[in-house]
Amino acid sequence: MRFRSSLLRRLTLLLALLVGGLLPGLVQAQHAVRADTLYTMTGDGPIVDGVVLIEGSTISEVGPASEVDVPSGATVHEATVVTPGLIDPRSTVGVSGLENVPANQDQLDTSAPIQPALRAIDAYNPREDLVKFVRQLGITTVHTGHAPGALVSGQTATFSTTGGTVAEALHDSLTTVAFTLGPDAQQRFESPGTRSKGVAMLRQKLLDARAAMDDEGPTTDLGQAMLQKVLRGEVPALITAHRAHDIQAALRLQEEFGFEMILDGASEAYLVVDEIKEAGVPVILHPTMTRPSGTTQNAAFTTAATLHEAGVPVAIQSGWEPYVPKTRIVLYEAAIAVANGLPRRAGLASITSTPAQILGLDDVGTLAPGQTADLALFDGDPFEYTTHTCTVLDDGRVVSDECK
Repeated sequence: MRFRSSLLRRLTLLLALLVGGLLPGLVQAQHAVRADTLYTMTGDGPIVDGVVLIEGSTISEVGPASEVDVPSGATVHEATVVTPGLIDPRSTVGVSGLENVPANQDQLDTSAPIQPALRAIDAYNPREDLVKFVRQLGITTVHTGHAPGALVSGQTATFSTTGGTVAEALHDSLTTVAFTLGPDAQQRFESPGTRSKGVAMLRQKLLDARAAMDDEGPTTDLGQAMLQKVLRGEVPALITAHRAHDIQAALRLQEEFGFEMILDGASEAYLVVDEIKEAGVPVILHPTMTRPSGTTQNAAFTTAATLHEAGVPVAIQSGWEPYVPKTRIVLYEAAIAVANGLPRRAGLASITSTPAQILGLDDVGTLAPGQTADLALFDGDPFEYTTHTCTVLDDGRVVSDECK
């Protein structure tokens, strides 16, 4: 189901353009968004006094107000700053819930240390209050699923934060398979008891999966079938590793088996920047304000800036919190990274265009004709603490209009 929704949206836009050409004047923008400063995140600089026109669920035109004609009858929204809808690139939102109750804590199954068959799509609740909470703060897309804490905790998926059913919210049913290296994968299980045992267990499973790929016919082992998708490069391995030597172990596994890899967490990435860059691996960095304890005890506010300066693609995540409201907000985490050396545009990119590129989402993360109309409207600088998210559009619909 990868890119299913993207294809449908593009077909919708094509149909609208065809109808518009045949019946001029009948197809008009339903919404026009006007901003004092418009960040398109397309590679160009911000547009002063910019306008975004929306037809249905799709952006039809973007540019300065002096060059864009707003059709009569369009609903006009005005804001100080407008950005693409924000993307949380690593979360458990919708799989974990707002409250500390077992019924909505499905982010980690601890019955076994290796469970690649577990699907995020089977646990995601689009009506969870935590989904609404992040949507009101401008987050229109979440990459969510099984949390770190097991050698292989399960699969991740990507959803819109709007939609009453899983099918309505779905962007991508299988985005990555989530791995964890280091002590965080050892605390809940009798085995592995050490780092080397954990890597050995993973290596054995990957070797078994690779050997079975030569057998005739598809495997009926769901976990092995998923690892084979990783080995064939069909699905990236999202490997959580915080300490420098765990990051190096992840890079060795990637080199040995040749799978596509996204490095997750990476608290001590600043110690092995050259190795990460040489491997060509993007990083979904820990929340900037993560608590410095355990494997994250050497986390630094400046790591995002260090990775960006080195040319490593970096996105900033919310992660998972064991207490209410069960998640951080990526806008605030990126703001702290900007305050500690990450350039402003790179800070916005870390929660819009860069995670879209890392996760293979081709219709969100930027404001351009043909893109899905996901927008966040602010009454000031998004990185200022006193600024509010006042309007959120998802798929061209206003899904929040109360300043938060």
